[in-house]
Amino acid sequence: MRKLIITAIFCGAFSLALPSTVTAADPIADNPTLKALWKEHCAQCHGEDGRGRTPMGRKLKVLDYTDPKVQAKFKDEEMIKITKEGVQKGSRVLMKPYKDELTDEEIKDLVAYIRKFKKE
Repeated sequence: MRKLIITAIFCGAFSLALPSTVTAADPIADNPTLKALWKEHCAQCHGEDGRGRTPMGRKLKVLDYTDPKVQAKFKDEEMIKITKEGVQKGSRVLMKPYKDELTDEEIKDLVAYIRKFKKE
């Protein structure tokens, strides 16, 4: 019995000394509402994974958001503005504006969601 108690104490103390491998959930990447917004408004062109490898994404030549160089090209404020106002080239609409469909907070959260696609 004494060996069992000593072993239990040793194991408990040892486990406290080990670094925890459990990480907190990511409030942006793991947000089901945000994932649904991305799927509804963005994934058709940008893909669910942000790579832009969809038929529409290829046609429009959308950027690959997993590429750190692409991510570095844009400040959050620029991405927010693009999302709100859309993108037009001449008379051709490349991305429709979402200012009337999404709130400012949803757009800000979508930009944070885009940042999570970046590969290190």
